[in-house]
Amino acid sequence: MAEVQLSPVVLIGDVVESRASKDRRALHHAVEAALLDTNDRVEHVEPLEVTVGDEFQGVYPHLGAALDAALRARVALLPHADTRYGLGRGTTTTLDEQRGIKDGPAWWAAREAIVAVEEQAQRAALAHVHTAYRLAEGERDDLGAAIAVDAALHCQDHMVGSLSARSGRLLRGLLEGMTQRELAAAEGISPSAVSQRVRADGLAVILRTHELLRTLP
Repeated sequence: MAEVQLSPVVLIGDVVESRASKDRRALHHAVEAALLDTNDRVEHVEPLEVTVGDEFQGVYPHLGAALDAALRARVALLPHADTRYGLGRGTTTTLDEQRGIKDGPAWWAAREAIVAVEEQAQRAALAHVHTAYRLAEGERDDLGAAIAVDAALHCQDHMVGSLSARSGRLLRGLLEGMTQRELAAAEGISPSAVSQRVRADGLAVILRTHELLRTLP
């Protein structure tokens, strides 16, 4: 039996409440830097790029890569700015190469996902949930698996959104492969203090969840 070729995954992201920023130029530069760093670390079909306003987009060969990119970009920008993400799996079409106009079921699914995240954020209890995943109509993926991914993202997002600025920096360093000793030196604290935060703030759980999600096809 021939192996089923899965469709790519589109990622649409935007900056939350960007108009409230006191220095939009600095914010724009920070977003571009975070996207470039993410592109260097995550396999992609099309790199993350700023499109219109404070929105950015990219395309990934599999769901794990798209989820990896979403978490890395979000953590890179915290606490200076928060971002939300919609991921959609399906076929894609380029309508205009020069202007980069995209279309197709995957883009529509990603747009549906980010709109759902924005609507959820209006409920205080779900304010930290910033990532959602949707399947385009006709995709062969198991809908139950997609729902399970969304459930995992709810938990991961809440934990990330609840971190202090220092714990957020520690999480970013751990994602980049830094050791706890290196992080302690960078933060000017003891290695045991870093270890305590890794345990108490659930950084190890976030990393394990991320590790598992990255394996998704």
